Amino acid sequence: MKTYLGILGVIFGLALGTYVGVWLCFVGGIMGLVSGLGILFTTGVVKTYLIGWSIVKIVFAGFLGYCSAIVFIIPSLGLIGSD
Repeated sequence: MKTYLGILGVIFGLALGTYVGVWLCFVGGIMGLVSGLGILFTTGVVKTYLIGWSIVKIVFAGFLGYCSAIVFIIPSLGLIGSD
């Protein structure tokens, strides 16, 4: 039973890392940049916090995806190895 739970945890960790790294940070950062630039071109107002936060999300997308995956993968590997 521990092995199955460990495998499920590894799969969940991979899915969570992919979601956080790719969708939430990378794609969300690009969408934030597009939104910020759209506001800039239509109204002439610079939303510096939106553009800055979007750039930070894009830069740290890989690191944050890796960290969120490791939170579940390391304990799950411990469960698999404990049998």
